[in-house]
Amino acid sequence: MNILFVCTGNTCRSPMAEAILASKKLKDVQVRSAGVFAMPGSLASYQAQEVLKEKGIPSSHASSLVTEKSIDWADYILTMTGQHRALVEERFPKALGKTFSLKEFVGKDGEVSDPFGGSVHTYRNTFEELQDLIELVIKKII
Repeated sequence: MNILFVCTGNTCRSPMAEAILASKKLKDVQVRSAGVFAMPGSLASYQAQEVLKEKGIPSSHASSLVTEKSIDWADYILTMTGQHRALVEERFPKALGKTFSLKEFVGKDGEVSDPFGGSVHTYRNTFEELQDLIELVIKKII
């Protein structure tokens, strides 16, 4: 199963989500991330890298833009917000039916908080939120 996490710039939320799920080393689950407005090749934000390092989760990330190829690759596309979902589905009709906001996918309301520009503490909070949501994703897909 191939899971694509999507956020805005692919430097904060989606790279952390990708790293968290990848660290679980689930059999037959591949994971990637991308952004709807990403500048390809950017590193994950310093704060995201710091939090992942603190948690002992390896990550070597270069941002990428959502593309037709990434949409075709994915079995599920999990976005951080409803707006991300709408943008993906508008740009890529093939994404319809397999794109969900992360919280929607696990039966929760709301959106994943955006730590962009925040402190490492803010990123820790977003990491914890993502970690809890990803545990629910795993229960749903396994």
